[in-house]
Amino acid sequence: MISKEELTSLLNLSDIEIERVVKTEPKTIKIYVNSTKEGTECQRCGKAIDKYYGRGRQIELRHLPILGYKTYIIIAPKRYVCEKCDGRPTSTQTLSWYQRRSTCTIAYEQDVMRLLINSTLEDVSMKEQIGVDAIQGILDRNIATQTNWETIAALDVIGIDEIALKKGHRDFVVIVSTYIENKLRVLGILQNREKSTVTKFFLSIPKRLRQKVKIICSDLYAGFINAAKAVFNKRVAICADRFHVAKLYRDGLDTLRKREMRRLRKILRKEAYASLKNAHWIIRHRRHELSADELRIMNRLFDLSPKLREAYELCEALTSIYDMPLTKGQGKRKIKGWMQRVVNRKATCFDRFLGTLKTHMDEITSYFIARQSSGFVEGLNNKIKVLKRRCYGITNRDHLYQRVYLDLGGYAQFGVD
Repeated sequence: MISKEELTSLLNLSDIEIERVVKTEPKTIKIYVNSTKEGTECQRCGKAIDKYYGRGRQIELRHLPILGYKTYIIIAPKRYVCEKCDGRPTSTQTLSWYQRRSTCTIAYEQDVMRLLINSTLEDVSMKEQIGVDAIQGILDRNIATQTNWETIAALDVIGIDEIALKKGHRDFVVIVSTYIENKLRVLGILQNREKSTVTKFFLSIPKRLRQKVKIICSDLYAGFINAAKAVFNKRVAICADRFHVAKLYRDGLDTLRKREMRRLRKILRKEAYASLKNAHWIIRHRRHELSADELRIMNRLFDLSPKLREAYELCEALTSIYDMPLTKGQGKRKIKGWMQRVVNRKATCFDRFLGTLKTHMDEITSYFIARQSSGFVEGLNNKIKVLKRRCYGITNRDHLYQRVYLDLGGYAQFGVD
């Protein structure tokens, strides 16, 4: 039979002695303990007091399970009176292993937080047989709803993008994130994508961190770019994501492909048109990524549509510029040369993209400064989408921030490397 001393050691709770242990049904152990600590702090003046004044009402705290049994710690905390304050107020002692007004020990709360990583409130509620509201209370006590800037020593790169809370409802929130010590971290979830909202958030970043920011990764949305310019001026490079830019010029190619395929369908016999099967997929890839059969289909298509060949070659040429080890100035000259080539060849499928280049040349060519992309931003967006599906939607921004923060750093924060 286990002794009280051994059980005290297993509980790993300081300043207690076990009075008695009661086994109840179903599979529950209640351990009655007394505090061995003397004194507390006055709730009014904050000074140490040691004038004993009896015990408060008994409280029951959920603790880590023992041998599969739900475990509760029962304690009647000591009370002390302050003889220095007017009215001689009393204060109730709180031991280090639980928080005032909590229904759980700190060790159990941390265990619940670990269970909640990549899970849902409802799932943990069923596993642990505690209420959803109680789990949300544990979450609120352990994770704030805003970034604690004091925990961040440096901030080199900031990523910003939007995501819809409800698909099809245009209920957008803005996700601001970064990489700190090679770990992805969410900095904020903003209520809308208006310039004023984004500007306010950037200004909320302490000056010591704002001065260390080197790059802001974004898509080409004017609200994000203008907010960054208003706060960081020209000192910080605003980098348009390479893959957003690539999508824009490849959209021009795809538009031409659809038009040409409609034309070919009308003029080719059924068998000849069928030989172009999967052309829509093939033309989206670079030549070195294609098999011999796919290259034959591509060449057959280009023989039938010289315009499509030309547009494809222009896309490849721009992608090659991105792959070159260029400075920002060199990249700008190369892209301007590419733009002139498009104009000379009268490749009108890129007209809209040329307008984008003229408007955002500085942001687009900032890619060449550090070859930084928004890949980490898009990765976080995908993680948030999975989180929303798992939880059947999260519309509360504070709760969404807590859950994203927990999924990204929960194992490190709550005791698992």
